[in-house]
Amino acid sequence: MASGLFTGEVVHVRRRPKQHRLRYRVFSLLLDLDELDILDRKLKFFAHNRFALFSFHDADHGDLSGQGPRAWVDAQLSEAGHDPARFRVELLCYPRILGYVFNPLSVYFCFDENDEAALILYEVCNTFGERHTYVIPAKPENGIARHSCAKQMYVSPFTPMDCTYRFKIMPPRDRVLVAINEADQEGDFLYASFAGRRQPLTDKSLLSAFWRYPLMTLKVSAAIHWEAFLLLSKGLRVFRHKRAETRVAVSIEGVKNKSTSPPRITETGSSAALARGKTH
Repeated sequence: MASGLFTGEVVHVRRRPKQHRLRYRVFSLLLDLDELDILDRKLKFFAHNRFALFSFHDADHGDLSGQGPRAWVDAQLSEAGHDPARFRVELLCYPRILGYVFNPLSVYFCFDENDEAALILYEVCNTFGERHTYVIPAKPENGIARHSCAKQMYVSPFTPMDCTYRFKIMPPRDRVLVAINEADQEGDFLYASFAGRRQPLTDKSLLSAFWRYPLMTLKVSAAIHWEAFLLLSKGLRVFRHKRAETRVAVSIEGVKNKSTSPPRITETGSSAALARGKTH
């Protein structure tokens, strides 16, 4: 199977106006979107769209409507001018653990017929239940993809909106790296990364992850608020949240045969869908 489990570290480094650093041990699942039902049948501790120790629910991703994630990704690929049939799609994300998950960032790797990550979708979620997905051509060189895009959605009370994301990505093989520098007009000021090593996705590895990282997804949410308190105590400026026009939007960079690619608003994300995803 292409699916796997990656254990590693999340690192954040803030360079200005106050220095701040955090480091947490975490794990992520890498899910081939065409293997979800197979994993559901094969694994005792993993389920697709039902409760289990670990689970993946369609309603936690995409447009929050509950449609299959593969169908949603295929729609984005078509919008970007690509034939979805060319691609195998793997999603790097946190699973629900005992029914709860919050994914600040989920990454879809779209592998072409040459097994190269030709496009990457970055699904960014904030604590207000909003999400924005950036669809970007990957074009890796020597195993590393580098690209950038303008920030489109409010994420943190300590970062302004007028910023650029600069990505350095090592698509998942034996290891994975997702590294992002956030920059304003003065340059880079915030670095965030996840670096992990692959393990097979088995009941044994899932059970081991549960004991090594107990209630990890709850800790992710708790850590977000704890780190916010620490930053507030350091006197960082607070940028107030302005509600987005809609809770779900997509922007596509480098659209084939199109000169511009403004954010595309998706009119979904009802309160009911958000409740199912437990993303608040």
